[in-house]
Amino acid sequence: MADLAKHEVERAEFAFSIYDNEGNGIDAVDLGNLLRALNLNPTNATIEKLGGTKKKNEKKIKFDEFLPIFSQCKKDKDQGCFEDFNECLKLYDKEENGKMLLAELTHTLMSLGERMEGGDVDTIITDCCGPEDDDGFIDYVPFLKSLVAGPPDTKK
Repeated sequence: MADLAKHEVERAEFAFSIYDNEGNGIDAVDLGNLLRALNLNPTNATIEKLGGTKKKNEKKIKFDEFLPIFSQCKKDKDQGCFEDFNECLKLYDKEENGKMLLAELTHTLMSLGERMEGGDVDTIITDCCGPEDDDGFIDYVPFLKSLVAGPPDTKK
């Protein structure tokens, strides 16, 4: 790919090899996870538009097919970053002290943007959110930093 640097292609190849269990391409259901492993934040709609599927074994994607998808996703502006999410959550910070109600965060995740299921929200809250204080508030900046950092490295 002319628009991807050599190091980006190498990184993509390494990440792709992790998801390519059998050596014949990745299952399209894993496309979103692979793109997120490469520090991109595509929406579910973007993943579907780029060829991702919701069911396992519907489609395989080879590495040479993945590179244009990776390149397109890198160019896509329909993804958020820490600063975008931080600005959104500041709307709930009524005292401008870096805190918001955990209940408001939960409601926001379940009702705005791409809707999330309750179980997914619970997982995110458990994995990324610190304890709420006596009044039900959480520090949202550490939550966002943990969220955008992705899953913890479990290979130790």
